[in-house]
Amino acid sequence: MKLEKRIELQEFALRVRERIVPLASEGGCFLGASLSAVDMLTYLYTSFLKIDAQHLDDENRDYLFLSKGHDVPALYGIFVELGWLEPERLKNHLSVNDHIYWHPNQHIPGVEFHAGSLGQLPAVAIGVALEIRLRKGNNRVVCILGDGELNEGSCWEAFLVAQAKQLSNLIFVVDRNHFQANMATEELIPLEPLQDKCQAFGLQTYRINGHDFDQLEEVFTQLELNQGPSMIICDTIRGKGLPSIEARADRWFCNFNSQEIADLLDELHQIKQADITSQTIVAR
Repeated sequence: MKLEKRIELQEFALRVRERIVPLASEGGCFLGASLSAVDMLTYLYTSFLKIDAQHLDDENRDYLFLSKGHDVPALYGIFVELGWLEPERLKNHLSVNDHIYWHPNQHIPGVEFHAGSLGQLPAVAIGVALEIRLRKGNNRVVCILGDGELNEGSCWEAFLVAQAKQLSNLIFVVDRNHFQANMATEELIPLEPLQDKCQAFGLQTYRINGHDFDQLEEVFTQLELNQGPSMIICDTIRGKGLPSIEARADRWFCNFNSQEIADLLDELHQIKQADITSQTIVAR
C-alpha cells in the first residue's frame, strides 16, 4: 500500500473514532467493541465495497451485514465520514425521536439489516449471496462477526451451508478482540485454535492484524481467487486508540460523564491520559 493511502486511511479512522467516543455518555454504548472494529470497517467502506453513495439501494451494490450489531457506533462514524449520515443526528443517540441507538436499524441509510441477537445475520448473508448467484450478479457480501458471537451454533451451521453451496461471493470477517462482554473469550468458552476450526468447516481462512491497513489490503485483494466462502480472522484490540480502556474486560459497555469524554478525546489525540472514574457494568 502506498504511504499516501495508508495515511489517508489512518486519518479517516481517527475521525471515525472521534465520532464514536461521545456516544459513550448519556446512556452509553459498547465503546470498546466499536473501537476494535473501526479499522477493518474503514478499509472495507473506503477501499473494498462497491457502493454508490447516491443509490444505497442499488441491487448491484456490495452488502455488509454487521452481525455484531452492538458495534453500530462504528458504522455511525463511518457513515458520517462518508456523507451518508448527517453528523448532527449523532446528538440524537438513544433518543426516542430517532433511530440512532445501540443496534443497527434499517431506517439509517446504509444499514442493510437490523441486528441485535447475535448469530442471526450469517444466515441472512447466505440468503443474499445465494440470491445474487441465482441472478448471476457480481455483488459481494461481507458479514462481520464478533468472536464471542461464535459461541452461537447458528454461526457454525451457516459456515457449513456456505461451504456446501460454495458461495465464493461471501466473506465472513471476525473481529477477534478476545473478549465477550466482561470476560475473556478463552476463559469463558475457548475459541482457539480458531483458524484451524474455520478451515475444518471448509472456509478459506486467513488471519491478520485487523488494525494493519497493509495486511487488510493484501488479504482482501486476493479473495476473488477463492472457490468458495472466505473467512478473515482479524486480531484486534478492544478499545483501540484509548489506552485507558484498551484490552480491559470491565470496559465492554461504557457510560462516561462529560469530563471523561473530553479527557478520552484528548487521549485519542495523545495529548494526555484520561482520568476514568465511572463505574462499570458487570454481567457475571
